Formats: sequence, C-alpha cells, structure tokens
Amino acid sequence: MAAHTHFFTSESVGEGHPDKVCDQISDAVLDEVFENDKNKEKCRVACETYVTMGLMIVGGEITTDAFIDVQKLARRVIKDIGYTHPKYGFDYHTCAVVNAINAQSPDIAQGVNTGGAGDQGIMFGYACKETEELMPLPIALAHKLVKRMADVRRDATLKYLGPDCKSQVTVEYENDKPVRIDSVVLACQHTEEILDSTGNQITEKARQEMVEVVAKPVLKEFIDTKTKYYVNQTGKFVIGGPQSDTGMTGRKIIVDTYGGVVPHGGGAFSGKDPTKVDRSAAYMCRYVAKNIVAAGLAEKFSVQLSYVIGYADPLSIFVETFGTGKISDEQFVALIRKSFDLTPTGIIKALDLRRPLYVKTACYGHFGRMEPEFTWEKTDKVDALKKAAVTL
Repeated sequence: MAAHTHFFTSESVGEGHPDKVCDQISDAVLDEVFENDKNKEKCRVACETYVTMGLMIVGGEITTDAFIDVQKLARRVIKDIGYTHPKYGFDYHTCAVVNAINAQSPDIAQGVNTGGAGDQGIMFGYACKETEELMPLPIALAHKLVKRMADVRRDATLKYLGPDCKSQVTVEYENDKPVRIDSVVLACQHTEEILDSTGNQITEKARQEMVEVVAKPVLKEFIDTKTKYYVNQTGKFVIGGPQSDTGMTGRKIIVDTYGGVVPHGGGAFSGKDPTKVDRSAAYMCRYVAKNIVAAGLAEKFSVQLSYVIGYADPLSIFVETFGTGKISDEQFVALIRKSFDLTPTGIIKALDLRRPLYVKTACYGHFGRMEPEFTWEKTDKVDALKKAAVTL
C-alpha cells in the first residue's frame, strides 16, 4: 500500500511582535498582583493591553489590595523585550502608557468567590508522541525558531536583528508520522546595515546567514536538500513592532496552544487569573492529555471540557483518540473523572496556579515547556492512570 502523505503548517511569533508585547504586559500585571497581594485567593485579574506606535493602553478589571505601578511595570517589560532604542520605532523611554484598569464586577464575583467557574466556555487539551515534549512537531519547531532569533539577537551573534520576528514551519507527514520539513519561513526585523545598494532588499549574504545561524541549528535532522527557505520575503523588515502594526492581548491563541492541530477553546489566556477557566482549565486539559499519552494509553489524545459561570464542575467531557486509544472513549471519560479534580478550586490547587509564573508563559507557547513553573507539563499521574485504567 502506498504511503499517505500530507503537509501541516504552524507558526509562531517572537517576544517583540506587537500582540506578544501585549500578552507579556498583561501577564506581568498578573504576576505583580500575585507577588504583592498577601490575600491571593481574593485576587481577580482580567488585564488587556493595546499597543500602537508610541502608545500603550493597559486596561481591564482587577481586584487586589496591592499597589501596581502600571507605568513602571510596562516600561520594564518593554525594555526587557529589547525595545531600548528609537531605531526600532518604539522604545521604553518615550512610549506613552495609559492606565485604564477598573475593579471586577460584583455580579461575577458572587459566583466565583464560592468556587464556581469565572465564566462559561470550552477548553481543549492535546498531546501526541511526535516530540519529546509530547507536542505536535510543527508548533514545537516554530517556537524554537523564534526563540533562537531572540537568543542570537541578545548575544549579538546577529547584531542587526530587532525584537520583532515570526516563523512558520511546514512538516511533511507519511502515514501520520513526521518525516521531513518541506518549508521554513523566517521574518526577522533588522536594522538598515544589511540592506543592499537599492535599499529595498537585504543582501543574499544576510539571508543565508539567517538560514545557517537561526534555522539549521534548530531544524537539524528534519531538513534535507529539498527544504525551501523563505527569509524576509518582502525584501526587508526594518519597520517592525508597534511602529508597523497594532497589538492586542489574546490575538495569538493558536500560537499559544497547539498550532492549529486541534480546536482551540473560546478564550485567550494572558492577563487572566486562574479562576478564569479559559486559562486554568486549558492548562488542566493539557495536564490530562499529556499524562494519558505518557502512560501509553493513547498515541494522540485530545480532551474538551465545558463550564458555566458560577458552577464548579465541568458540564461535559469529550475525548478524541484518533483511533489510537487502548480503552474506549467512555472509559477515558470515567478515568478522567476519577483521576483529576476538574473544579476551578481543584485545578488551582493541583497545578499551584496562584503564584507569579505567568509572564514566562506569554511567549514561546504555554505548552511543551519543561521549566519548573509549568506544572501542567508534569507526568506525575502516569502510574496512577495505568493502574486505574486496568480496573475500568
């Protein structure tokens, strides 16, 4: 039988992308609240950020006893990202920062304070055996590419790079297994020093340098002589960041999750405290899916949860094993209900979510990260799931 071939593409964006700047500001506000408010259980944060050329607006609803210096905090994050000089068209010294934060509605609080979900919604989690992190290969590589761009910018290996960047990776699959990379897209903000004599194109030397220094060390064994590279395809990328495009919190939700391999729930993550199940239940879904795959109960696994505001337990659990499950879907649902506390209170406790960990999640993906802050990436339920599955 002939092999079945298909191609799948995922993208990522770097920390200097306008939308990601906003995600990082919103999550930095959340971290600041958890860092400074002694009564963390009563903290409520729903922070949204908007940025354009020369202007940042930080708004939303926050309930906290802590004082948050939004101006100082925003400028610190912008500086850390790398917008430190007017040559980038946006910098932490000169941009205006407007604070438009209000208190959370008491109508929402009366349902959440009793342990209920902070909103209605649907959340998805996924895991597969394509990578060591149990993530889809295209999004995992796309994240590593933009992280590599940031690393070689910061250590001055490619000193002409700016903070804004994007990547895209197309993977070729045979019989649902990744076999090679078909194409790679790199969009790298840069200074004018690498433009050719026309002033409209980067030099071929610079383009090849980005392939050799950024792409190949990350992609390694997955590239071959037929892999295609598209680097700054318009010719140049001098004007980037908020100077070139507006940004808003929560506009890169597919970048944040699984690169489009499975559905995304109804809400974004950044700027939301863990009583908002848009975020916390999505983290729990990943925790569930990753442990089930790590336990060998499925090669691929997706789970959906649904909630209603003010009610603690999920209204439904839906699973998809893509034909790889070792037990039935009904048994998986029973296993999940038995093995995981899916109430907002239970999720927050199990994953230790009331602490300042969130700004780190705001770039390079919320999943597939092995840093200690990412508790939903632990596979500490594997043995218990194996034993429980036998008794179903």
